[in-house]
Amino acid sequence: MSSVANSTNINIGIDDQHRAKIADGLSRLLADTYSLYLKTHNFHWNVTGPMFQTLHLMFEAQYTELALAVDLIAERIRALGYPAPGTYSEYAKLSSIPETAGVPKAKEMIRLLVEGQEAVTRTARSIFPLVDEVNDEPSADLLTQRMQVHEKTAWMLRSLLEE
Repeated sequence: MSSVANSTNINIGIDDQHRAKIADGLSRLLADTYSLYLKTHNFHWNVTGPMFQTLHLMFEAQYTELALAVDLIAERIRALGYPAPGTYSEYAKLSSIPETAGVPKAKEMIRLLVEGQEAVTRTARSIFPLVDEVNDEPSADLLTQRMQVHEKTAWMLRSLLEE
């Protein structure tokens, strides 16, 4: 993905090879985050049942947070000197989060969103050793913040599945 770096020489203390690898990892994180955003927004529109009001509002808060996150992730990729992916076809190739066909029942929506939140956490965590190795504190900070949000959101969603 990030084979085309910015033509301007970038000297931020991280060599080109490591910046490319970090940008690739962040591109996967961006794709996962955008895929989860789209899924959450879809579920917000289509949820029904006795928990409608609660879930409709919860999903709205979650997709709003995700919409802000994609911008932060894309801007970090750009700061590293690489283009941020921005098409559905790129996201489909990069994302670990599958699309959901049809309109699942509310409880299945919750379960699928837990899986999505956990997937984004795993993707963020998989990039962390590389950014730690090269002392890329801005990327490490971004990853830490994303993991905290996704772990907390997964916990809150899981609590709705308890009987």
